[in-house]
Amino acid sequence: MAVPAFADIAKPSNDLLNKDFYHAAAATLEVKSKAPNGVSFNVKGRSAHDGPTGGQIEAKYSDAPTGTSFITLTSTATPASRPKSSYLHSIYATPDYAVLLILYRHTGLTLTQAWSTLNALDTKLELDNTISKGLKAELLTQFLPTTQSKGAKLNLHFKQPNIHARAFFDLLKGPVANVDAVLGHDGFLVGAEAGYDVQKAAITRYSAAVGYTVPEYTASVMATNNLSVFSASYYHRVNSQVEAGAKASWDSKGSNNVGLELATKYRLDPTSFTKAKINDRGIAAVAYNVLLRPGVTLGLGASFDTQKLNESAHKVGASFTFEA
Repeated sequence: MAVPAFADIAKPSNDLLNKDFYHAAAATLEVKSKAPNGVSFNVKGRSAHDGPTGGQIEAKYSDAPTGTSFITLTSTATPASRPKSSYLHSIYATPDYAVLLILYRHTGLTLTQAWSTLNALDTKLELDNTISKGLKAELLTQFLPTTQSKGAKLNLHFKQPNIHARAFFDLLKGPVANVDAVLGHDGFLVGAEAGYDVQKAAITRYSAAVGYTVPEYTASVMATNNLSVFSASYYHRVNSQVEAGAKASWDSKGSNNVGLELATKYRLDPTSFTKAKINDRGIAAVAYNVLLRPGVTLGLGASFDTQKLNESAHKVGASFTFEA
């Protein structure tokens, strides 16, 4: 299995605990489409239980790798005047002219631009496997016309069979650098993360993690926030229909209480599934996801405070996704 990024060491359990639960918002709407020239559009809208409705429109163009391309150069020189040893398989000649095929790899790039209801203009430029094999570079910019605020970040991702390293640079603030790396061998993972403020010449944060992952299950232990917050999580794919997972966390600078979350997922059929979770505070949540027809997905969710069932502390939400 590929070595995950530091933030994804516990991704299977985090996704099971947090993803596809729809009670966090009263309603969400997402519309995806793709033009014939490869440009994809994504429009998102979200209505919060308390607060304004927000949204974002995003356009993405990918000039993805297309394999080997060629350029032809022709010449009227007679190839007989050249040494026979200089002929290559890419040279095609006749008595009157020669054609040289120059082969090259077409790597391309990805450009994403978004505009949100907060009047934020975001742009991301990605170059994957262009500079070097296994290296992905991202340049992210943000502009707020109302306040004239600007932001620029440079992200680097480097992946090889046994290592996954990342570096994030905030170019206009600090500048500040955050780096992390994960080493993997036979399913065992060891990772570390650190933040560095260039202007102050000081380490601002550090974390560490260990884990073990196989296709059927994963387990991990992480120490974050300068090794003050500890968490242990596991994920188990019981079979093709049932998944289970749990996470325990403890803040050494806070109370002595240990937070606990437990979640499960059951696939009803190839087009629908249901999820449920509960934590140590008695907050329970359930969700249902179904593919109504190709390109149309409906999600329903609700959360309940089991210790205050007679109060209005419960939440209900719905999600609609249309894809063309």
